[in-house]
Amino acid sequence: MNRGDVRPDRAAADGAEDAPGGVAAARAGSRLLAAAAPLLLLAAALALRALGFVPAVIDTDEGLYILQARAWLRGDGWPLAAVWDMHPVGAPALFALAMALLGESLGAVRLFGAIAVALTGWALHGAARAAGAPRAVALGAGLLYAAYSVRLGGLATNTELLLAPFVAAAMAIAIRAAGRAAEGDGAAPRWGEIVAMGLLVGAALTVKPVAAPEGSLAFLLPTLPAWWRGALPWRRGLAMAGAYAALCAAPTGLFALAYALHGAFAAFLDGSFLAPLRYAGGRAPLDVVAWQVGTALLVLTWLLVFAGLALLVRHGRGAAGWFRRLTAIGALWFVAATLAVVMPGMYFDHYFLIWLPPLSLLAAAGAWWLATARIAPLARRAGLVAFALLIGALSVNSWLGDAVPRLRRGIGLREPDPVREVAAALAATVPRGAPVLIANYHPVVYALADVGLATRYAFPAQLTGPYGAVAGIDMDAEVARVLGARPAAIVVDRGWWTAMRPAVRGMVEEALAAGYELAATVREERGPVEIWRRR
Repeated sequence: MNRGDVRPDRAAADGAEDAPGGVAAARAGSRLLAAAAPLLLLAAALALRALGFVPAVIDTDEGLYILQARAWLRGDGWPLAAVWDMHPVGAPALFALAMALLGESLGAVRLFGAIAVALTGWALHGAARAAGAPRAVALGAGLLYAAYSVRLGGLATNTELLLAPFVAAAMAIAIRAAGRAAEGDGAAPRWGEIVAMGLLVGAALTVKPVAAPEGSLAFLLPTLPAWWRGALPWRRGLAMAGAYAALCAAPTGLFALAYALHGAFAAFLDGSFLAPLRYAGGRAPLDVVAWQVGTALLVLTWLLVFAGLALLVRHGRGAAGWFRRLTAIGALWFVAATLAVVMPGMYFDHYFLIWLPPLSLLAAAGAWWLATARIAPLARRAGLVAFALLIGALSVNSWLGDAVPRLRRGIGLREPDPVREVAAALAATVPRGAPVLIANYHPVVYALADVGLATRYAFPAQLTGPYGAVAGIDMDAEVARVLGARPAAIVVDRGWWTAMRPAVRGMVEEALAAGYELAATVREERGPVEIWRRR
């Protein structure tokens, strides 16, 4: 077989030398690379995501989780009860952990997001190694994930980034167990692996229920081959399935128990289960779906090209065992991830971040084949250099795709950040902790200005926008109640004025005219943001 082909043995793939002493030196270097991998991935995540520490808002959802975590840490109330949302409480719980450890700031949350990305990259490194891939491919997969995590709104610390480390770690365990299952008798999954995978997937489910398809795949990868080969009796298989399901449900069950003891179980049930079902019932129109999917595919073009190359090569001659395993698992994982993307039915950009872990594995395999079998087929070192250059080029290309428009706009760099300006103006207008209504602007302003919430429904798209029905209450009546209580200030974004429900626009205008005066105006890209102070 040509030296540039996808090699079947790990020693050759890791770069073992044929000369005397070369194997030992290569193994020592391989161990050093393994030990350095998590630090390299953390450094890459921080460097690639550095611009994410600048703007106050990248994705509006992030601000809502900050408010929930802030209320929790300050003893003002628990998520869903004090600050409502239509997601489980895993994200605000992780935000609260980050803010408790790193400080109650936006920077702490963004740093936590970078750490989550690095952990996912490390888990992908472990998944690739579990499939038998070379260390270079494993590290390349982690670097690609870090690089592409900056796209599609991924610079914000959103749910897709928070659940990814748990899912990827579960998949790494599943792949290792599946490798033993392929060996034949006595290769059934171990109970320790079932427990670890179940708890990891359970943690992911507390962040977002869409982790269910990938969690199911993690269980099936090692159990189906073992059952097929007769190494896993069906009774034991059923016992493992039941135990796995219970373990996946356990973290959510513990949260449910805690909320019940706290006297807020109704809020937990509604926000964690009923509201997501209401939300999923309102599917996006097909033209919107086509547009969103099409643009996401364009953003991920090069990742998809190299992933597709890997899937084509796996059917060709000379494809190594590890290559076939990794690409087969990557393809199955991508299918499961696609189900996760589709589940909510809305197709916002950050949903497609769920694609990144399997695509990163596949693209790294495709880049390895191109570098070692086509660019430098006769020289091992040249192949490794070519692979490193490909991974570097893909990573830089992804970073530039986010960085160039961000630098051109200059928000928070050469231009002021309107969100921070609004927060500063609001903090100068009302006393600290005073109740404020942010009618249709970013909820993170509550935290940046350190003011109180006039309603627990702090997300504008639900309070005054088109998703009011998701909360399961008469949201117009809630707005009327808040306005009747006369909050200390009202913040209105005129650029998004027409996105509010017509009835709400009328109520807000009437309240402003009757009892408020304009205290400050901040220029936004779409139009002015007004801070109205109670007369």
